[in-house]
Amino acid sequence: MLAHAVRTQGWTFIPSQVLPPLLANTAISAVCYATYLQALAALDPRSCGTLKRVYPPPPFSTTFTAGAAAGAAQSLIAAPFDALQVRFRASELLHGKYSNMWSYAYHKLRAIGLRGIFAGSSLSLCKDSVGYGLFFGTFEFVKSQCFYTFASKYYGSFGTLSSTKQDFIRSQQTRENSDLIPTIEPHYMIEPIFIMAAGVAASFAQQLVQYPLSRVQDVHHGRLAGIVTGLMDGRSAPRSSALHLYQRAYGKTFRRVVVSARRSFRTGPAGLVFWLYSGMLSSTLRQVPSASVGLMAFEVIRRKYALEADVVRIHIESGYDILLA
Repeated sequence: MLAHAVRTQGWTFIPSQVLPPLLANTAISAVCYATYLQALAALDPRSCGTLKRVYPPPPFSTTFTAGAAAGAAQSLIAAPFDALQVRFRASELLHGKYSNMWSYAYHKLRAIGLRGIFAGSSLSLCKDSVGYGLFFGTFEFVKSQCFYTFASKYYGSFGTLSSTKQDFIRSQQTRENSDLIPTIEPHYMIEPIFIMAAGVAASFAQQLVQYPLSRVQDVHHGRLAGIVTGLMDGRSAPRSSALHLYQRAYGKTFRRVVVSARRSFRTGPAGLVFWLYSGMLSSTLRQVPSASVGLMAFEVIRRKYALEADVVRIHIESGYDILLA
């Protein structure tokens, strides 16, 4: 599709149509991850970014709070882009109403104003803050707490170690400088597996909140678009009246969601839950690869610029340490 567009419209198609949403997504992701690191460092000074590892790792409550702050920051930054996405019509570009995406963004944002940009932002704020709180909290919990616990249990008994590691510990104990505590290192593939598993678990945890709220948000945005269109068509209302319309839109959205759930499934809370989570599994499975790779890259970059000499030693009562470099 991209090659066909370039052949028909020339290479200017990329900077005028493809580059704007790509830059927007990059900026939103950068704000999210940067805010998370700064918030985590403020809540737990040991996680200031200069250490490759933090042991013991920060608790789930700390990483959840930092993730919620990152999600809130992302929600505010992404509000204009969400407003553009909801109101996007391909026909407006195809019929020449806007020459490119830059022109579309400028004229559309100017037309809807700040009131239209941040309409429904409370729902987005709730979705992103709780969703990213679970996302980063689950990722750090599986990557750190679960990994350290597994390493301590799996390598925590001298009798269950492989013969190679037992011989390695004995060789360190028989050296001239036997005052040093012997050390062993886990298999190099164990931690990457935990990081990948953390990405999968984080994606599912995030979708438990974001997917149902996204379905509600789609209904709500459709109602908000109708309000904004009415205000733009000359049926403008005083500020107090417009705010009243936006407030009433939440109640109408909830009633619309209940009606949709009743039509699709059945009445009662069970029908609403089925409607909210319908299709979540397939959506999450599509998201898992990109989320896992993104978190892996995030972790690699974070460790690349950490102190090389920083290591973690987990002491075992049998008389040796587990070394995590």
